[in-house]
Order: sequence, then structure tokens, then C-alpha cells
Amino acid sequence: MTDDASRSTPEPEPEPAPRTTAASRTMLSHIMGPTEVNLLGTVHGGVVMKFVDDVAGAVAGRHSGGPAVTAAMDEMQFLNPVRVGDLVHAYAQVNWVGATSMEVGVRVMAEPWNEAGTAPRHVASAYLVFVAVDDKGQPRSVPPLVLETDLDRRRHGEAEIRRSHRLARRRAIQAARDQAGRAQAGRAAEEAALAAASGPANGPTSSPEAAR
Repeated sequence: MTDDASRSTPEPEPEPAPRTTAASRTMLSHIMGPTEVNLLGTVHGGVVMKFVDDVAGAVAGRHSGGPAVTAAMDEMQFLNPVRVGDLVHAYAQVNWVGATSMEVGVRVMAEPWNEAGTAPRHVASAYLVFVAVDDKGQPRSVPPLVLETDLDRRRHGEAEIRRSHRLARRRAIQAARDQAGRAQAGRAAEEAALAAASGPANGPTSSPEAAR
């Protein structure tokens, strides 16, 4: 028996067990302070975006069972302003999973921090794409998603639409870039051919001294 034959073949990693959307669903809350506002007196959109990314990252990590990195913010809608003193809640859950990636939907609500019974305002919604990674930063498998309710199934279907649009947009942009590159290369080739055919515009002439 050779050394190669005696070496044990590494066992393939087992498939992750399916998980429901409820298993990783998460909510974060934060009171917005005076250091988080812009010149108009409302909370910076970037502050809300970071808050959204924080809660979505927690959901992606909980569903995948380990680290997950933000790959894209597919959509972010600001619906109402957030003000100083608002108690802001971000609700997030996994809507869709692929082999190594996940879409997480986030709904952001706000209410006065010191007024009980006031109906929360819907201030923002977002959809983010995360990729699960291993300890070397390489993509790893994520658990399949169990869709338990009609709402889960609706959100999953809408996530499929967003994914198809995202991929179609990427292909269209790449095709446009390739076409522009070919056109530019064609123009450069034509200019080079014209320059070679016409020769130097003011090239050196032979002198009588050189002909002797």
C-alpha cells in the first residue's frame, strides 16, 4: 500500500440543517441623540443605514451559524425623517437563501422616546445581501430556509424578483461595457490604420548631399 493510498480522504462537511425565519429574526432599538443629526435637525441617513446593517448582520450571522459579510445593499428607502429623541426599532429577518448568500429584509420604525401609546412611524425599509464566510474569509454553505407562513412565502418570492433584477442589471451593465470597449478598440484600430497609410506628415526628405 502506497503512502497516498493510506492517507485518509477528508470527510465532506455535512449539509447545514434547515432553519426557519423565526429562528434568526432579530430586533434592535436605539434612542437617537443630538450627535447623530444633520444640518436640518434630522438624523443622518448614514446613521440609519448603519443601524440597518447592524441588525441585518446579526440576523445573517444567526441564520448561517457564523460570520457573514455585507455583499450588497440591494434597496434602501427612507420614508419619513428620524428626529432627535426618537426611539428607533429595526426588525430584520432572512427572506431568501442561496448556496452561500442570504437576503435580509429590515423594517425600521420610530416613536417618541418619552410618549407611551404613540403609534410608531414606518421610517425606512431595506434589503441587504450577505455572504457567509469561514475563518479564511471564503464563502461557506448556509442552512436552507424553511418558509412557515404565507408572509414568509410572499417575502421569499419578492426576494427572488429582486435577485433576478439584480443579476439582469449586472449582465446588462457588463454587456454595455463590453460593447463600449469593442467600439473603442475599433476606433483605435481605424486611427492606427489611417496613420500607417498616410505616412509621416512632415517626414525627412533626401538631400542632394546625401545622394552623392
